[in-house]
Amino acid sequence: MPTALVTGASAGLGRALAAALVRRKWTVIGDARDAAALSAAAREDGFTAIPGDVTDPAHRASLADACPALDLLVNNAGSLGVSPLPPLARYPLADLEDVYRVNVFAPLALTQLLRPAIVINVSSDAAVEAYEGWGGYGSAKAALDQLTAVLGVEHPDRRVYAVDPGDLRTAMHQRAFPGEDISDRPLPSSAVPAFLRLLDERPPSGRYRAADLLSAHAPTATLNGGAARPEAS
Repeated sequence: MPTALVTGASAGLGRALAAALVRRKWTVIGDARDAAALSAAAREDGFTAIPGDVTDPAHRASLADACPALDLLVNNAGSLGVSPLPPLARYPLADLEDVYRVNVFAPLALTQLLRPAIVINVSSDAAVEAYEGWGGYGSAKAALDQLTAVLGVEHPDRRVYAVDPGDLRTAMHQRAFPGEDISDRPLPSSAVPAFLRLLDERPPSGRYRAADLLSAHAPTATLNGGAARPEAS
């Protein structure tokens, strides 16, 4: 059976992806910082839980030990940063460094360490659109998009994808809009078929929008997003 590592698998999109891969008979390893939530999700959905922080080199080493032959790495774990979202002119630099450690450095470190055949980096339309207050998270996702693009060029024998999942009903998204009702957003499971299509069809490396992958047309890599407002997955 193929093996996948899904980071941030305790809830939201990460958990939905892990569960979908298990249903497809993949061996799935999931990580997250909340050990209790991760263990509960793993018991219910049938994957192996290895709790920890992806920014911790020791934790990344334990993940490597658990999956020496990895077919798929899904870099889903992310950090929104400060909430409510501050303007860049007042963004605390220590917090911004943490956003980059989680959203940029950790995915690259895992890719370097594990060398999977397929990498999926979860992106956002905030990576390509300028939204007030989203400079920290958006610039980190933009950096992740560029890392994805360069890795794809440097490793033509592999598939390296950045995927904008769209506007989803997640805890991180709620933190981005404190006090707002986000119950009208789609559940994370609604984006899963888009990710599965990438695995089924293996289009060229690049950046994809889940909305486009869910259409009947052949998937095409894009440079720009097009959602009406930013999302955090």
